[in-house]
Amino acid sequence: MGKRIVFTGGTGKAGRHVVPYLVDRGHRVLNVDLVPLDHEGVDNLTADVTDSGQMFNALSCHFNTDEFATGEGPAPIDAVVHFAAIPRVLIRPDNETFRINTIGTYNVIEAAVKLGIRKIIIASSETTYGVCFAEGDKDFHHFPLEEDYDIDPMDSYGLSKVANEKTARAFAMRSGADIYAFRIGNVIEPHEYDRFKDFVADPMSRKRNAWSYIDARDLGQMVDLAIARDGLGFEVFNATNDTITATMPTAEFLNKHCPQIPVTRELGEYEAPLSNAKIRKVLGFREEHNWRKYVDL
Repeated sequence: MGKRIVFTGGTGKAGRHVVPYLVDRGHRVLNVDLVPLDHEGVDNLTADVTDSGQMFNALSCHFNTDEFATGEGPAPIDAVVHFAAIPRVLIRPDNETFRINTIGTYNVIEAAVKLGIRKIIIASSETTYGVCFAEGDKDFHHFPLEEDYDIDPMDSYGLSKVANEKTARAFAMRSGADIYAFRIGNVIEPHEYDRFKDFVADPMSRKRNAWSYIDARDLGQMVDLAIARDGLGFEVFNATNDTITATMPTAEFLNKHCPQIPVTRELGEYEAPLSNAKIRKVLGFREEHNWRKYVDL
């Protein structure tokens, strides 16, 4: 059965693919954003996540005027998906990036928990692993990058995502709600696969992304699976596709390009260094959009 979902930031690069995926799966989605998403079947509410009162209202209102007909007030929300954020550094001043991302996440989770919503999914980031927006050429501690890694970003965006994971954990412990944090990799939209030839030609250009990515449509599947899976409490999942963005097998590639970085376990032949093993095992994710399907090498 379809669920009622409030999705913040559904007009952004990832959200504009994830929200239609959820609608196609039979869910009713209210997109809460500063800019509406023009997609059939999506309800929109213009609101600012940094305003706590607006978030309490957004999570306790009708999705559209057709719902007035029940005469019973707004129906319960089944899940909140929180993607709204400043999406990277150097868009807003660093202090504003940190403020908006952390306060926005706090407000959304607080409103959801205090309104009795038991499923919350938040967008964390590959930047928590500390290399993406690092100053200079910083090495990863080891490969693969998995959810128990000692995350250590030095930038305002990655730091905001670490703080958000801690916020989520705190609310989950206090309330017993299920709150899942997705460390989302470099988001690739369908029209962007032309870039992969450049990725293969210049391998070190992808070091900051750990030679990994997430197809925006596969991210939709991950969110849908997370909505369906109850009872995990607080969990962190790498949200990436299965394979390395290189033509060479992973172990051989890492040995050639960064032999100084330890490898802590045997890697699958083409396993992405930012590994999605946990989300495949726990949520049952099955990749549909491997980059090799779209790139003629």
